[in-house]
Amino acid sequence: MAKKKVTKEETSRPAVLMSMFMVVVLIAVLLSLRNPKIEGEGKNNHIPAFLQRQANPSPVEDEGLSYDFYQDSCPGAEEMVRSKMKKFFSNQKGVPANLLRLFIHDCCIKGCDASVLLNSTDPNNNRSVEKQAPPNLTLKGFDVVDSIKEDLEEACPGVVSCADVLALATRDGILLTGGPFYPVFTGRKDSDESHFQEALSDIPSPNHNISQILSLFRRRGFDERDTVSLLGAHNVGRISCDFIRNRFGNFSGTGHPDSTMASDFMDELRLQCQDGHGITQVGAPTLTPAPTPTPTMATLIKGNSKPMMMFSEQLSVAISSGSDFDGHYYQNLLRSRGLLFADQQLMANHITASLVRTYASDDGRTFRKDFSRAMLKMSNHGVLTGNNGEVRIKCALPRSHS
Repeated sequence: MAKKKVTKEETSRPAVLMSMFMVVVLIAVLLSLRNPKIEGEGKNNHIPAFLQRQANPSPVEDEGLSYDFYQDSCPGAEEMVRSKMKKFFSNQKGVPANLLRLFIHDCCIKGCDASVLLNSTDPNNNRSVEKQAPPNLTLKGFDVVDSIKEDLEEACPGVVSCADVLALATRDGILLTGGPFYPVFTGRKDSDESHFQEALSDIPSPNHNISQILSLFRRRGFDERDTVSLLGAHNVGRISCDFIRNRFGNFSGTGHPDSTMASDFMDELRLQCQDGHGITQVGAPTLTPAPTPTPTMATLIKGNSKPMMMFSEQLSVAISSGSDFDGHYYQNLLRSRGLLFADQQLMANHITASLVRTYASDDGRTFRKDFSRAMLKMSNHGVLTGNNGEVRIKCALPRSHS
């Protein structure tokens, strides 16, 4: 029997089909990275491939976290959080920034266990819980978490933890403001303790140098790339003049202004901070909360800040309206126009400076990808699962006091 002759077209067809398949996969990944309002992530097949490698680490699974943990015990839990966040965001554009700040403050102290949400159960002690510590006195968003939790308690009593509510609501808020997607594993338990002293000592300062910054983040398991990408949340937000005035004069006891700040930028900020208005626009190309996501400039806020309000607040308050969730922050650092000394210190280390240049050089894709990874890592930090911890009925009280 004569053999069928294979044509050139038939030989090349599998290669063509494979090329088309790879193009489709690439487009899907890029869309998931840049879509600011993803509607329901579903299962792991909706997670971008570069995140799936980090989204399924065996230590996370071993600790009891999993994707869509409540699919059987409270099937509509994540959609309920998402829906409530949309309603809050439609009325208050600053809610995502408040939650991100609250989430970071929680995770920095003993891990993401909702300990920052606890009220003191001792009316005679005003130094017993994290929210009483000066760095936390201006935290907002407790009412949002409580409202979401109340709805979940009606639907699924005693099932969804406050720690998971905060983690999910923070991620959904980032998406609503135009930030990148990252998966949130669930199954966290709530702590029945809160740590006042740790809240005083474990939050970095806006005047820390690069060694101190990296050391504090490294203690929590974050490397240079994680740290630099997380600080990129400074793309947007508000900063009090109190945090930068010391850079204008006798900086760190030198008798001179901070030499790491561009002189023209310093003159501009000095003038703005001497202005009599309560909130002033400054020359950092970022965003500020507004009724609609409108690109503006970063704002400086005058007046007395809480004496120990610190750097983590500036990190976490940053994302507030996100159509420019890109490399502006890093571009400013290349021009010595970082608002905080700690920001500008990213240029003082060859590894972090290289990352700054990388993030400043493209349209934000690299930064968004790395920020997603870092937030995924942050959300899994120090969690309580299984028999450790509890599921509170009310987020402000341990279960024994509910």
